[in-house]
Amino acid sequence: MHYVFKSKADADLIMMESAGEQILRIVGREPARQGIIEAAAIPAAMRAIEAAVAAETARRGDHDDDDDDALREPRVGLAQRAWPLLEMMKRALAEQADIVWGV
Repeated sequence: MHYVFKSKADADLIMMESAGEQILRIVGREPARQGIIEAAAIPAAMRAIEAAVAAETARRGDHDDDDDDALREPRVGLAQRAWPLLEMMKRALAEQADIVWGV
């Protein structure tokens, strides 16, 4: 399954189920087949995502000195997964448009 986020302010955004559910939980929504982030709620949602990204970055930074990390493949983190939705949120906020999924 996947999520398709839509807004009048931007093109549709397709996100894999696990990433979509993670981000929905971060912004205080229970993952569901359908939903909405109203324009008025977008600033708080953006702050929540940015705080989660910062926390993950700090946690990952604590382990940067491990020698084993040099041998591992780069990991796609929350920052990379959330970036497209954050960009959609910026555009939606500028146009006072809601973001919906499953409709």
